[in-house]
Amino acid sequence: MTLNSNGIYTGFIKVQMELCRPPQTSGKLAPGSNGCMNTLHISSMNTVGEVIEALLKKFLVTESPAKFALYKRCHREDQVYACKLSDREHPLYLRLVAGPRTDTLSFVLREHEIGEWEAFSLPELQNFLRILDREEDEQLQSLKRRYAAYRQQLEAALSEVRTPG
Repeated sequence: MTLNSNGIYTGFIKVQMELCRPPQTSGKLAPGSNGCMNTLHISSMNTVGEVIEALLKKFLVTESPAKFALYKRCHREDQVYACKLSDREHPLYLRLVAGPRTDTLSFVLREHEIGEWEAFSLPELQNFLRILDREEDEQLQSLKRRYAAYRQQLEAALSEVRTPG
């Protein structure tokens, strides 16, 4: 970290990307697969909201920053704790207080937890419902085909038993 004459310090934080699904992007670059680690240069004045926006901008993600949350992951006595950070917190300050070791404190970018649907627009929610309806229909048709085949096998076996051979 570097301390500037105005009292603001700058430095790097590493953020682990733990996304359940690939994000929508506007171009060539997107965060890699689940588990991708990214380094970001920020100042002590940057808030969690600004860090999320910077990460999404860096990887040309077009989705709303409101769909994502930054977590701090703390390691204590063989236990791992993850805590969602508020938008007003300052990640570089947290990194400074925790020290340089990433096994003590690390940062993780995730989509909001299930149940935080307010981050999605109405058309997106309607699209989710259409996809779920289609998947449900496909599963139902598959189940019906499987049971119809099983019924045929049972009826064939029963007809062999009924007719003396």
